[in-house]
Amino acid sequence: MRKIIHVDMDAFFASVEQRDHPELRGIPLAVGYDGPRGVVATASYEARRYGIHSAMPMMRAKRLCPHLTVVAGSHARYKEVSSQVHAIFHDYTDIIEPISLDEAFLDVTENKKDIPLAVDIAREIRQRIREELHLTASAGISYNKLLAKIASDWRKPDGMTTIHPDRALDFIAQLRIENLWGVGPRTAEKMHYMGIFTGADLRAVSLKHLQETFGKMGRVYYDFARGIDERPVETEWIRKSVGCERTFLEDIYKTSAVIVELYHTTEELERRIAKSDFVGHTLTLKVKFADFTQITRSLTVQHSLIDKDDILPVAKRLLQEVNYGPEHPIRLLGLSVSNPSMEAEAHRAEWVEGFLEFTD
Repeated sequence: MRKIIHVDMDAFFASVEQRDHPELRGIPLAVGYDGPRGVVATASYEARRYGIHSAMPMMRAKRLCPHLTVVAGSHARYKEVSSQVHAIFHDYTDIIEPISLDEAFLDVTENKKDIPLAVDIAREIRQRIREELHLTASAGISYNKLLAKIASDWRKPDGMTTIHPDRALDFIAQLRIENLWGVGPRTAEKMHYMGIFTGADLRAVSLKHLQETFGKMGRVYYDFARGIDERPVETEWIRKSVGCERTFLEDIYKTSAVIVELYHTTEELERRIAKSDFVGHTLTLKVKFADFTQITRSLTVQHSLIDKDDILPVAKRLLQEVNYGPEHPIRLLGLSVSNPSMEAEAHRAEWVEGFLEFTD
């Protein structure tokens, strides 16, 4: 049986700032752009007590905590510290799957130190992160990625949880469906409508019904409810998409202004595609409105989407499907290119900050 560890750094960006700048310790801190359209990238645990969380508009965060301290942060610094964390991982195994700068899966079934118990490896890794980097991490240990990820979230911050195979089904049964890896807000809402609120409820639904409702993801949910997750820890990450988005200082609704911003977003996407050497065939337009509701529209084409001459006409076509105006202005535009293999799917599964979210 596999031995999988999921390590998740605690409030990573904020913790690095507090470690490097003693004057920031013990106070509510947010990392992100401190402007009218800024969002919180990471909040310290002192800030989270006020209800502040990542992706929250910075203006709202400051209303919740008027004495909140905001720092812009340094991605280069966080990447450097992340490399130091991974150097510790590599002392135990080279089978490592990074999810983001602050979390990763480790397969320690066979490890470099021949430590028989995965929990002892996780404990040692967390201790070294604390002693060598002066940061804290939470860890989850189990026999697959699904349960290891859930376990790492169970006792955050600075916690460790093991889900043994003989207790996995009971553990999943009592989980709120929102805590099951792969169930985002829209999927949870749909499941609630079906009377599914816990892992036990999900397990009671037939595979046929789940597939009829969720398409390909139905099989995933059916397996997850039973503690089944055969995905390996993948050391080589294959890029599935390239994207960018722009949040405007003021909401826009005039067609001329929207087209101009769409053009600028397309130019930025073109630069990112060239930098990543990516070739895709599906363009997705994301629109977030002033009331924070958002929609996506996608279109798959036969030709490769590489430069703005390829992308802009498709983006304009997608924009025609969006209803906006003075009563429904636009706050953000985003574009992404995906589908490098031309596999147009009726239902698309996206990994977002490590979580699967079913999209219609």
